[in-house]
Formats: sequence, structure tokens, C-alpha cells
Amino acid sequence: MSKLYDMIIFGASGFTGKYVVKEALKFLSPNSPLTSIALAGRSSSKLAETLKWASTSQPTALPILVADTSDPSSLRRMASQAKLVLNCVGPYRLHGEPVVAACVEAGCDYLDISGEPEFMERMEADYHEKAVETGSLVVSACGFDSVPAELGLLFNSRQWFSPAVPNRVQAYVSLESDKGMALNFATYESAVLGVANADNLTKLRQSSRKRTQPLIPGYGPDPKGPTIEHQKKIGLWAVKLPTADTSVVRRTLSMLTDNPSGLQGASENPKYAEIRTAFWSNIKPAHFGVKIAAKNRLGILRFIAVGLSIGLLGRFSMGRWLLLNFPSIFSLGLFRKNGPSNEDIDRASFKMWFLGQGFSDASHVSKQPDTEIITRVMGPEVGYVTTPVILVQCALIVLAQRGDLPKGGVFPPGIVFGPTDLQERLQENDLSFDVISKSYVSSKL
Repeated sequence: MSKLYDMIIFGASGFTGKYVVKEALKFLSPNSPLTSIALAGRSSSKLAETLKWASTSQPTALPILVADTSDPSSLRRMASQAKLVLNCVGPYRLHGEPVVAACVEAGCDYLDISGEPEFMERMEADYHEKAVETGSLVVSACGFDSVPAELGLLFNSRQWFSPAVPNRVQAYVSLESDKGMALNFATYESAVLGVANADNLTKLRQSSRKRTQPLIPGYGPDPKGPTIEHQKKIGLWAVKLPTADTSVVRRTLSMLTDNPSGLQGASENPKYAEIRTAFWSNIKPAHFGVKIAAKNRLGILRFIAVGLSIGLLGRFSMGRWLLLNFPSIFSLGLFRKNGPSNEDIDRASFKMWFLGQGFSDASHVSKQPDTEIITRVMGPEVGYVTTPVILVQCALIVLAQRGDLPKGGVFPPGIVFGPTDLQERLQENDLSFDVISKSYVSSKL
């Protein structure tokens, strides 16, 4: 059935949504895969203001649709008009499911920028089979959470040439600025609500009987490192971070190593099956973890203090009220309700290091790895620059290469976009993927 619009940006007037609109307008052209865009949200006047703000070079006229997550019929009308919906309305725990449901019912493709593991895994458990049936492709975490982690791990994996194999890839995320950082409030809100509902994720995983840590056959157990470490090889202090990146990457690896039938069931497209097989045959699964990093111990202590305040206060309703109403105080200035200024955004950047350790010969695995490969992904500010760039590039791939993707289903971004040219597209948009070093302790290679 023909659709009126190639893409609808839902929540376009929000903090991140307006930057997504600005980024998407760069690619709106009769000669591109993106020939028509509509904006959707609760307030038509705010959407009109967003469009005016985003149209920096010349005024742009786009259709404006009124839709609300509390009104399922409005979401169904929206989804029925689009090939693809970009959902920028969070927290997704509160507002995401009605949009997913509407898109799956309409057979409309769906992307979002969620960093909420419970939401993502619940959507997979509840909507995957229906999405396969209707041909709706549903992919969450198509922003800084968690595409740099997914593509960064795949990039590191491709540096291991047979017979070498990785055992573990530890990622270190460093958020940098020559001025004080101010991060996305929605990320903070999602973290607070995630603590409040931590038991729900545990129950979901138990009830679905799904493996979130993939089987890594033959390469040894997952090595356990210290909670806080000084990683001299990259010049950073780091602490373990409960993050969506870890769960998203592990879902991708689990689908490849422990649940191939679920992936194959969604791939009725023979061309996609051929592309997928060729790509993943070169990827070597490894244990994966993420740590937040800083240049000194003071920065790490700041992250620990914020984590403890969210972890302790987030369990109680009064504590959550305090956290969400006074974010600047309880996050030590990291998060503000009004978000960062343009100057903050221009001065901010990120580096994500991938420290891979493994063995020079898969047939001679010992307790201690003898090979190390360090790679890095880096780019501009994470919330309002990198995330819109990633989301829009994922959208363009869906529109231009739909026949090369799964027919339908609910997937993490690595499964859908790993075999595509997403890395190359991001490199053309100010992100970089670099090999930093390769160290072979053994002389076998």
C-alpha cells in the first residue's frame, strides 16, 4: 500500500527531536531516498516553531500531524501514512510502546533512540512475531545509545585475522569538553526510571528465558576486572557503567550465537540472507563490557557520586521526585532540564575506546590472552549532534536499502545495520573509526 510520506519524525519539537529535523532536512531532495517528510507531535504550533528553527538556509514547508501517545487512534493514523517513523518521544518506558504497536499494526518501519534495556527487550518479546507477520522493521537504540558500541565492536572484531580470536572487548566511553559538560536530561530521566523498575527487567529476562550473555565457544570465560581501574594504555581512569550498550551488544551476539533461528525467520528476503551470511562469517564473538572513563580520579569520583545518588534515591518515590526536579544538584551539574547551550554542544565530543584481548591462535587457548588490539570510535557531542546524525543515516539506509534488510521483526541495530554501509556513512559525517595499536605478545602471528 502506498504511503504519503517517506518519513515521519514523531516528537519533532522535543530537545533531541528538533535536531533530528535539522539533520533530516539536509537530505530532503527529489533525487534522494528521502523525498517527503512530515512532523508529528502533540502541539502543531510547537512543531511549526521547530520547522522554522530547523530551516536555517531557507524556509521549508512540511506537513504537520497532531499525534499523542495517549491517543492510540492518532498514532495509527500517523503510522498508516508513513514508510518509516522516527520516534523521538521518551522516556520510552512511558511513551514508547503505543508508537511501536501502531507501527507494527500498520506494517510501518520504526526507529528510535532509546537507551532503555527493559523497553527494548520487552518490545522484542511482545512484538517480534507480529512485526515479522506485518513486515514492520522495529529497531531501537539508533543513536549514541548504542550504534557506536555496536559498530565499534564489529570494527574491532574485523581486525582479528585467523587464526587469532578475541576473548573480551572492553569499551571505555570518554565524554569530553573544554568547558563543563551538560548532558541530555532525557538520558538522566531514563536512568532514574530504570532504577525504579530494575526488578521488571530481571523478571522479563527470566520469563522469556532468553540468554542476554552470548555463548562464546572455546575462547575461555569472561575475565572479571576491577570496579575502578587506571587504564594506562589509553590514559584514562574508568569505572563500570550499567549501560544500554552492554545489553544491546549482547542481544546482537546472542542472536548470532544462540538464537539463529529467530533471525532466519525474519529474513525471507534471499538477498538479505546472502548479505547477512557473508558479513557475519567474518565477525568473531567476544565477551563485551562498557566502562565510563575520565582523565583523572576526580572525574571518576564524580560519576560514582551521581550513580550512587540515582541508585539510592531512585528506588523511592520521594527520591525520584527530588532527582527529577533538581537534576543539576543531584547530578553535580552533569544534567540540566533546559539542556546544554549551543556553545556547550560545539565544545563537546566523545571517544569510545575498544580494548580487545584474545589469542594469537584459536587452537591454543590459554588462561592469559597473548594478543591485544585497541580501536577507537570518536565524534562530536553525543546527544544533539552524534545521535541525530546516526538516526538519520539509519533512516536513509532503511529507505534506500529496504530490500537488503530483514523483512520484519524487532532487532538491535547491529543485526540490521552491521552488514550495511552505516560505518562509511558515519565516517562521512564527522565520526571516525581508527585502529590504535596491535600488540602480539606471542610470535605465532
